Amino acid sequence: MRAASGLARVWADGGYTGHLTDWTSQHLGLVLDIVRRSEDVRGFQPLPRRWVVERSFAWFLRSRRLVRDYERRTDTSEAVIRWSMIALMNRRLAAQSRRPAVSTAG
Repeated sequence: MRAASGLARVWADGGYTGHLTDWTSQHLGLVLDIVRRSEDVRGFQPLPRRWVVERSFAWFLRSRRLVRDYERRTDTSEAVIRWSMIALMNRRLAAQSRRPAVSTAG
């Protein structure tokens, strides 16, 4: 069973260590990378790839429907997430098309 057609790698917090990495590769066909915090560093340390997840959640939560957990079915939730990202990309493309073209002629 494949989780999603375009999904191949998933990053997870250190709390998901254990048999989950083997399970995701066997049952879902995904590579699960655990992002761990270094043992010798004290205080705040930015974790690699963590910003990707945090930024994505921030983009999702800009959609009112995703602020609360209303969906009971995972396929409905997935559809709302896709809709949210399509709306985000449409806004970005519309903003790009409004910018004046830059002349490269010398």
